[in-house]
Amino acid sequence: MEEKEPDFFKELLNAQLEELLKQAGCSVADMRKEIDSCADFADMASFEIDRTLMLRIRDRESRLIRKIKKALERIEDGVFGICERCGEEISIKRLKARPVTTLCIKCKTKEEKLERVIGI
Repeated sequence: MEEKEPDFFKELLNAQLEELLKQAGCSVADMRKEIDSCADFADMASFEIDRTLMLRIRDRESRLIRKIKKALERIEDGVFGICERCGEEISIKRLKARPVTTLCIKCKTKEEKLERVIGI
């Protein structure tokens, strides 16, 4: 990986992290407001469905936040862009598409095939 590329990915990851954290703060405040506005059982049921969906989204986002923080740590440690399985460099194209990845496309493909075979 060239000298400038870690800085590019660090900025990209920090921007993603900042956006995710901002969204998380807004949704918590929104959820508090909405619970007071439920007038009847139908509104309450609709609110509960929306809240469940929002919580699932936030759960996925919290996992992504952890992955982003780990990717930033890998940048600091100088191992960002190195496949944790085979030790080869992960392509820039793959890193741009999925900057939190820890596997090269070859190893990720093998992992997905194995998951399909054993049904994970």
